[in-house]
Amino acid sequence: MTTLFDRRRWLATTAALGLAPLPLGLSAQGAYPDKPVRLVVGFAPGTGPDVLARHIANGLGGLLKQQVTVDNRTGAGGQIAAQNVAKSPADGYSLLLGDVSAISIAPAAFSKLPYDPAKELLPVAEVARSDFLLVVPANSPARTVAEFVQAQKARDRADFATFGAGTPGHFAATVFGEMAGFKVEPIHYRATGDAVTAIVAGDVAGAFVSTALGVAQVKGGKMRALATTAAQRSPLAPDVPTFTEAGMPKMDVSAWFAIFAPAGTPQPIVDALNRQLVATVQAADTRAKLIESGFSVSGTSTADTLKMVRADAQKWGQIVKASGFKGD
Repeated sequence: MTTLFDRRRWLATTAALGLAPLPLGLSAQGAYPDKPVRLVVGFAPGTGPDVLARHIANGLGGLLKQQVTVDNRTGAGGQIAAQNVAKSPADGYSLLLGDVSAISIAPAAFSKLPYDPAKELLPVAEVARSDFLLVVPANSPARTVAEFVQAQKARDRADFATFGAGTPGHFAATVFGEMAGFKVEPIHYRATGDAVTAIVAGDVAGAFVSTALGVAQVKGGKMRALATTAAQRSPLAPDVPTFTEAGMPKMDVSAWFAIFAPAGTPQPIVDALNRQLVATVQAADTRAKLIESGFSVSGTSTADTLKMVRADAQKWGQIVKASGFKGD
């Protein structure tokens, strides 16, 4: 991996030789990018992460003056996509829209992970975050968090739908049960549509779903939202209280999304990508579309993104360990 020290030593060498250093975004092979860039996402078309990826691809492609294509590599909670990029050439042409599940949770939850995010993937920029809604079937008698907790305590267990073992929604349910004092039984569904169907049909007591997904279902009358994990009420669901308002301020679970490149990608390319990614998500039109889709917009430096990823790996590692969950 190119380090800051390597970069400074290279600049000093070129200056000593009287050579003009290549501008950021250039390599010995020429200008970057000189061919289409691939943005890999680990979720199916139409899902929240896919929507996010396509908004980013559109904006980033315009700034790079090169096509950015979205490559959906679905399955295993984003792990297949992460592995694909981790094993790709470190040339800036394969990027990953990584999330907390595949990057921070998976290493603690799976002992035989086919990639090492800390060693094989380089954080470029955090682009967005998504909070969660606690939802219940529309015909559930619970209309508040307190009523829901009271009902679950009277039962042997509470079945919660998840969008896969080891995902943020899975552990959000586990943490919620521990805080509220009832047993949670996670029911893992491989497809988002299957989990949504189970919630709507009343096959489960509830679920933690992203705001982007949950708002549409709630407005359609198919689910009821009891609370949001966000620090403030979502503008998309202003009638849904926060967990803090519901008396559970420590339920602050959220999911981040960041762009990663294969480790070893030249620093000038990483720097150029970071600038353009931040400009992409902060552009007024893209920002508005992301907020409308249920995301909060980030846009951080490479250094801050790396710091966040490392801290989150420790946080989720502790949560996974405390839960006793092992995915293999």
